[in-house]
Formats: sequence, structure tokens, C-alpha cells
Amino acid sequence: MLKFLIDEDMPRSTAEIFRFAQEEEAIILTGDMGFGNLLRFPPGEHRGIIIAHFPNEIPTVELNCQIIMAFDKLSEADFQNNLIILEPGKIRVRRKPS
Repeated sequence: MLKFLIDEDMPRSTAEIFRFAQEEEAIILTGDMGFGNLLRFPPGEHRGIIIAHFPNEIPTVELNCQIIMAFDKLSEADFQNNLIILEPGKIRVRRKPS
């Protein structure tokens, strides 16, 4: 079973959140585009990072629906060790090198 850490206004630095998620073997779900830095967080060197990149004005209910619909389209293997960027109507997956 996959374990997630939801970074919703956590009063911690990106490095602290990342370290904690790795210790807990959790996939990070965040809106922080800083986690999309492939030099700092290369796919394959973490449990997984999901960035929800949506407009600030989107209602919470709509945001949650968009995330759930994206999760339904992804397999468990898509989440593990990869970077996933969710945007309105789009899912991008940066996979770990094979």
C-alpha cells in the first residue's frame, strides 16, 4: 500500500519535508513547484513526488476532484520513485531512469 505525505501549508522547509517523507517512505503530494527541480529531486532518488499545479482560485472541491481523477488514471508503479505533475486536464510523469 502506498503512503502519502500531504504538504498543505506545512511550516517546514522543502528539505525538511523531503527528509521526513523519505524517512517515512512516503510519496509527497504538494503544490510547491520547488519539488519539481530535477537536479535537487531526481526521479529514482526518492519515493515519489506529486505536484498539484492548479490555479489558486480553483475551489477546494474541484481541486480534490481533479486529484482523485488523476489518481484513478495512474498505476501504483507510476507513483513510485517518479515525479508526477498534475495540471488542469493534464498529467505529466517524469520517470526514474531505467
